[in-house]
Amino acid sequence: MAQQFVESQIKGDKVVLFMKPTCSFCILAKDVLSKYKFKEGHLEFIDISKRKDMGCIQDYFLEKTGARTVPRVFIGEECIGGGSDVDGLDRSGKLQEMLGAIGALQ
Repeated sequence: MAQQFVESQIKGDKVVLFMKPTCSFCILAKDVLSKYKFKEGHLEFIDISKRKDMGCIQDYFLEKTGARTVPRVFIGEECIGGGSDVDGLDRSGKLQEMLGAIGALQ
């Protein structure tokens, strides 16, 4: 069930941030991504904190990405990491390239 939920959310050419609103690294990732001008429907923030299957979702993150923690940021089906990873990719200019490559930006 958790696997199906995650996989259904990361389909296509969009960016998905799985997060908890009180997590400082989640806030960092959201702030970094919010700087970009995305085409409508190409950026989604998913708060897992109130889901009954939150633990199962995080267990699936571990299986899929090697880390159980949030944030988990996906560009399409590829996990690019968490808050520090997204910040580093942004600072290096690579994040903009990755977002442009999938046609997510305006």
